Amino acid sequence: MNKNKFAPVPPMGWNSFDYYDTTVNEAQVRANADYMAAHLKEYGWEYIVVDIQWYAKGAGSRREEYQYIPFSELHMDEYSRLLPDENRFPSSKNGAGFKPLADYIHSLGLKFGIHMMRGIPRAAAHSHGKVKGTALTADEIADPYSISRWNPDMYGVKNTPQGQLYYDSLLALYASWGVDFIKCDDICNTNMYPHNPYSARHEIEMLHKAIEKTGRSIVLSLSPGPALIEEAWHYETYANMWRITDDFWDNWDLLKDMFHRCELWQDHVKPGCYPDCDMLPLGHIGHGFKDDRETNFTREEQRTMMTLWCLFGSPLMLGAEMTLLDDWTLSLLTNGKVLDMLTPACRPHLLKSEEDCVIWTAFHEKTNSRYLALFNLKDQEDMISCDLNTAGEEFENSSLTELWTGEQAAFQNGKLACSINAHGCKVFGCFTLP
Repeated sequence: MNKNKFAPVPPMGWNSFDYYDTTVNEAQVRANADYMAAHLKEYGWEYIVVDIQWYAKGAGSRREEYQYIPFSELHMDEYSRLLPDENRFPSSKNGAGFKPLADYIHSLGLKFGIHMMRGIPRAAAHSHGKVKGTALTADEIADPYSISRWNPDMYGVKNTPQGQLYYDSLLALYASWGVDFIKCDDICNTNMYPHNPYSARHEIEMLHKAIEKTGRSIVLSLSPGPALIEEAWHYETYANMWRITDDFWDNWDLLKDMFHRCELWQDHVKPGCYPDCDMLPLGHIGHGFKDDRETNFTREEQRTMMTLWCLFGSPLMLGAEMTLLDDWTLSLLTNGKVLDMLTPACRPHLLKSEEDCVIWTAFHEKTNSRYLALFNLKDQEDMISCDLNTAGEEFENSSLTELWTGEQAAFQNGKLACSINAHGCKVFGCFTLP
């Protein structure tokens, strides 16, 4: 099965982490799914993703001490496979797993995703749990020398036929639940091991093979970053998304740095394969993780982020509690003209990259539309200009419509000059005049 059919455009959806951290429950997931179906689905938003530790009893109950409680009780089946915490996901009782929740989300015309840590539960290895399809037990396929630096739940899986059988059984279970999207963590960059930051490459391949065996279109997303540019071919061959950054939050320095990361990865965006700029920390975020707050990004910075993510071709995963979105943030997420750039058919190209100014252009192969984006990275308002020699003669004698405000512009005497607010941008769509 061709993985590129799984995600012909960058996936767009919601992930529970930025607001709920490890604590999200079924009612909250359903409420966010209801909101997406009512307000965002028509614009292409479709994935509802339950993030980390949906299987952990008491997750988040000792947040002042630990993000992930050591030696906590993990819900598992007889074959060492993690199951949803029934206290938070009551529909999962009696062995139902996530199927009832996935069925509900599918009934809304949306898709369902879950987070997973690479490997096999340490608790299963310590108790010599069974592995479906093999006489070996969990301790025999687990690699005790392959662990996460930041999460205590798992051991890596050895690169053996029996290890592959474990992943096969795991993905078969997920497919039976109706999972459409998997975010696998501690795998894109195993930063516990700086001498070998891609030590889990075989587990990426095992996941890919296991997904193929299910016969189900399951998008594979790899975290955390930063992804290794020298491994670009491997990511593109075995995954659909891979993080090009560590956790991204609402901090201007992180957003400014993303311009350099996009420059590095701009030639690796293609159908089914997407360098991932990470989640969009918009709206109401932070509950249980840092603080419960509105995003720290200014409105100018929010537009800059959305413009860059769409122009570059990154997946869009919203981290906000959607039921608390205000009208302005909703308008940011439903600007169809900006979202039209979010397709591999819209090919981006970096024209200029300086400390305080960045200019991108793009050509949409299906609509013949052209785009020109000017970014002011300074801490104060500034005049950003671009000439036809830089932008391309295709913009000559063309009307330009700014996609956020609708203002009209044009090149005058071979130059376009715009006053842009601090940390802001202007992105123009080009429509050739008769």
